[in-house]
Amino acid sequence: MKKEYHPKDIEFKVQSIWDENKIFNVTENKNKEKYYCLSMIPYPSGHIHMGHVRNYTIGDVITRYQRLLGKNVLQPIGWDAFGLPAENAAIKNNTIPAIWTYKNIAYMKKQLKSLGFSYDWNREITTCRPEYYYWEQLFFIKLYNKGLVYKKLSEVNWCNQDQTVLANEQVINGRCWRCDTPVKRKEISQWFMKITDYAEELLRDLDLLEDWPEKVKTMQRNWIGRSEGLEIIFQIANNNNIKDKIIVYTTRPDTIFGVTYINLSLNHPLTLKISKNDISISNFIKECRNTNISATNIAKRKKKGVITNLMAIHPLTSELIQVWISNFILSEYGTGAIMSVPAHNNDDWEFAKIYNLPIKSVILNNDGSEPNVNKSAMIEKGVLFNSGKFNGLNHKDAINIVSEELISKKIGIRKIYYRLRDWNISRQRYWGTPIPMATLKDGTLVPIPKDQLPVILPEDIVMDGIISPIKTNKEWAKIKINNQVAFRETDTFDTFMESSWYYARYTSPGYTKDIIDSVEANYWLPVDQYIGGIEHAIMHLMYFRFYHKLLRDAGFLNSNEPVKRLLCQGMVLSDSFYYVDNNGNRNWISPLDVIVKRNKLGEIINAIDKKGRLLVYDGMNKMSKSKNNGIDPQKIISCYGADTLRLFIMFAAPVEMTLQWQESGIIGAHRFLKRFWNLAFEHISNLSIAPLVLSNLNNKQKNLLEMLNKTIIKVTEDIDRRRSFNTAIAAIMKLMNKTILAPKESEQDKALRQEILLVLTRLLYPFTPHICYVIWQNLVGDKNISIDEASWPVPNNYRNETINDSFLIVVQVNGKLRDKLVITDINLTKEQVEHVAIQRYAVAKYVNGVTIRKVIYIPGKVINFVTN
Repeated sequence: MKKEYHPKDIEFKVQSIWDENKIFNVTENKNKEKYYCLSMIPYPSGHIHMGHVRNYTIGDVITRYQRLLGKNVLQPIGWDAFGLPAENAAIKNNTIPAIWTYKNIAYMKKQLKSLGFSYDWNREITTCRPEYYYWEQLFFIKLYNKGLVYKKLSEVNWCNQDQTVLANEQVINGRCWRCDTPVKRKEISQWFMKITDYAEELLRDLDLLEDWPEKVKTMQRNWIGRSEGLEIIFQIANNNNIKDKIIVYTTRPDTIFGVTYINLSLNHPLTLKISKNDISISNFIKECRNTNISATNIAKRKKKGVITNLMAIHPLTSELIQVWISNFILSEYGTGAIMSVPAHNNDDWEFAKIYNLPIKSVILNNDGSEPNVNKSAMIEKGVLFNSGKFNGLNHKDAINIVSEELISKKIGIRKIYYRLRDWNISRQRYWGTPIPMATLKDGTLVPIPKDQLPVILPEDIVMDGIISPIKTNKEWAKIKINNQVAFRETDTFDTFMESSWYYARYTSPGYTKDIIDSVEANYWLPVDQYIGGIEHAIMHLMYFRFYHKLLRDAGFLNSNEPVKRLLCQGMVLSDSFYYVDNNGNRNWISPLDVIVKRNKLGEIINAIDKKGRLLVYDGMNKMSKSKNNGIDPQKIISCYGADTLRLFIMFAAPVEMTLQWQESGIIGAHRFLKRFWNLAFEHISNLSIAPLVLSNLNNKQKNLLEMLNKTIIKVTEDIDRRRSFNTAIAAIMKLMNKTILAPKESEQDKALRQEILLVLTRLLYPFTPHICYVIWQNLVGDKNISIDEASWPVPNNYRNETINDSFLIVVQVNGKLRDKLVITDINLTKEQVEHVAIQRYAVAKYVNGVTIRKVIYIPGKVINFVTN
């Protein structure tokens, strides 16, 4: 061990040892408790950014901690390699997507290895490889044969910039989620998966996800959008006395006496029927379709409508009600027709005011007065009035009684609807998995035969930047199926398809008999810890859960959900600076090229670049290329080392919060590691072989030992349960500072310091594995003893009745920490400790109703209840 700490001297060497010995490669082992830790699969954009570093460092800290607990831990990595960015980059750089993608993967793999992440590289997958997407195509055909996949002519969200369809989830405020282009509506033939068949289960099973952020579950509940209501029949009478009917869906049948008009969607069958003979309605529909109308932005649009010559008959009063067509009614939700109650619905009120339609109140204010609806709708639920024989009913009773009245007259039926729509999986771009279907000459759709799979995407192509090359390649498209000429589907899968099942393929990446090996998959799944950004809460995580249920129902998996625990890390922010050129354009300058002056509060009051230009400070913003405020992790590693970067990224902020990048924070983290190295070096240089004798310790030594005990407990709790990594690091730093100041003259001082350093090194190991690897070898005095195979420190190793009258017992169920007991009587028997432990609520909920097969008790340390 050298005197000075130089990361470059140790990090690559340690990484080489891990790599050569395949330290982190794992296989299934039924004799050990498994732990599957997974960070969301990266897209090979070319360079890792600080968001990647944060995400993957969190995963690696958890992984290394779980390994020290003695578990069989899987942490895989791969590449979500298909997608539009590769196609656009290839066009921009005059290359082809395959070359661009594989080059980026090679470089990013090198970057990830430089950070010391403990991945099982033997399980690496690349989703654009035929050996991956072959199974996706085969599974898709199975789903098609089961009726879970279909193709239909559909009005879709269309991005002109990217020349492709977008799912509703990919339209943000009326714009493309990727390029921010305004989205149009277009009707084309598309492939869909029946995620709506699983809507109820996807909603219900959110309650099983106890360790998911409530925010994510709320977002998914809202997107699924379950509602219970009533379908009500409104008969139509026109001038020719030809009768028809409109079926509306409502969740507020209590307001039926407040209906003053009916509103139809643009795609309602009656709308399309009457538009054929009414030019004004036909023109209105065309005008509205030229603008985006989707579930994500429809309520925000300026409301427009056109009146029809139809009149609806109120089912209870027989009054005639106008029928309108408007641009804000969703055809995909409910029946595509609504009964409009402007007095008690904001959208209906706004529309009524625009077109001077009648507004009738039927719900009293909470104080019993009649509402004033001249300036706004009264949307509170309350007691009915102006509602005939239903006057005086409260909201709950009114809904039930009015519903029963309508049902008894056979003009109402109870219905459940979902906002969730079937998943549109067709994309009109090139760089994606080919959809394994074909069309015969007579128009019949048929799956590609298994012996012709995979349908391989040609990689040696020419990009013109306008249309997918497989759409113009007639030779590629034309095939024979059962001696009949057929034409392959030239759309490709939405890339969310690949990222919806990769986690399962990691469990058996080399399996050649089917999409996954059920035995291996059921050993590892569900994932114990999943890490990724909150921006994936709806799209990826919804499809991810859906695909898991498809795999379960196909007989591959036993579990209902893919992930037990979800952690959504916050964004990484950085200072942003720019100057305005002579043309009025903002030119963004990298923070690394800026010299700043700060006031006493640390606030930036002046900034210039290296050319002396005065800069405008734009505050802390998400690291991005557009503002040139990203910090290249490789530069930080080269200057300070991977351990410093890892430590800073975990210490700077709680993981769920945004992290503000500060150069001073990096310098502080590096300074701490140098102090740790110096402490260890000084101690090892004067290493004593004297054992630690608790009975010989003085009060100061006892207090330091007690602090060590408390630090182990806190760091364990912070990492394991609270995921509060920054406070865990703070506790480690506090103990190290105390140790540096502690006496080191006597043999017991040195023995105590040795004990503390052995613990400190293991506590820091998940965060800074390289420096801890080297220090550990020197502390134990044997280069063949690796910290990778060490055990996590247990606090009660240091119990001494002369320090305290009590000691701590760690309570586990199947090896997992569930509680801690403070025992004041050292003479308690195993049975007595067992009795106390099993009464604790935190333990009882895991053992009640199950068979306890064995109880393992290490006196004064651990009691473990084994139930499986």
